[in-house]
Amino acid sequence: MTTAMAADRLPASILHSPLLAQVGVPHGFTTRLGGVSGGVFESFNFGNPSDLPPADRDPPANIHQNWARLLGHLHAAGREVVQVHQVHGDAVHVVHLGGPSHIATDGHNTKADAIVCDDPARVVGIRVADCCPVLLSTADGSLVAAVHAGWRGVIADVLTRTVEAMVHVGAIRPREIVAAIGPCIGPDTFEVGAEVAEQFRVKFGSGTSLVAPHSGGQHTIDLKAALREQLLGAGVLGSMVDTRPECTVSAIGPDGRPLFFSHRRDRGLSGRMVGVIGPVRS
Repeated sequence: MTTAMAADRLPASILHSPLLAQVGVPHGFTTRLGGVSGGVFESFNFGNPSDLPPADRDPPANIHQNWARLLGHLHAAGREVVQVHQVHGDAVHVVHLGGPSHIATDGHNTKADAIVCDDPARVVGIRVADCCPVLLSTADGSLVAAVHAGWRGVIADVLTRTVEAMVHVGAIRPREIVAAIGPCIGPDTFEVGAEVAEQFRVKFGSGTSLVAPHSGGQHTIDLKAALREQLLGAGVLGSMVDTRPECTVSAIGPDGRPLFFSHRRDRGLSGRMVGVIGPVRS
């Protein structure tokens, strides 16, 4: 692994992975704190609900300034930010050194839920508000990926597809990948109906511990554990996977308010955090 990233110098509003810090890649999982946005988007917001009228959205200038702050904290100022139009599927977008990025703006509409990148002039980011951000890197930090995985993404195997893409692009083995599972909705708060629970039982086996009965005929799902199981199934070593413990629905920040944006808790009227990562510079 390369020289360790100075994760201890990150502000408390940005969470990191100890394993990825050892690799030395610039990376982070944001919280709600530390930005310039206001209202329901206070304050470190990186996106808007898709069905929100334009007049009610967080202005692009705020989101741009939040990105600038984040990149500055990660010592990645000036890098191009690559994002995609997330659709809860299994598509993986690959961004090569010097190639087009297809950023999700008015001019581009690349639909995917994972991005693989080997260009140290860029960072890749995915937006979340209860779904799980997963960040991956090769052990030398030359190839990275960011994955957006909710329950649909788990069923679709988006994380497995991302590992396969990294293996292909980097000509590596899965055991050479380091992975970090970020904050997301936790098993105590992720209630689902019988239909979703059954899809997990079909996917992971009828006796899976990922699904637990809950009151009123509901069930709970352990999304982080499901993603870890999929990483191990794809050949990533357990010792090379770490998991942030925070639940985006229930975690409370130092100001006594929610630490994260949460689509479920806030009934859809919520900002977005990001999981972001970039290759190391040689």
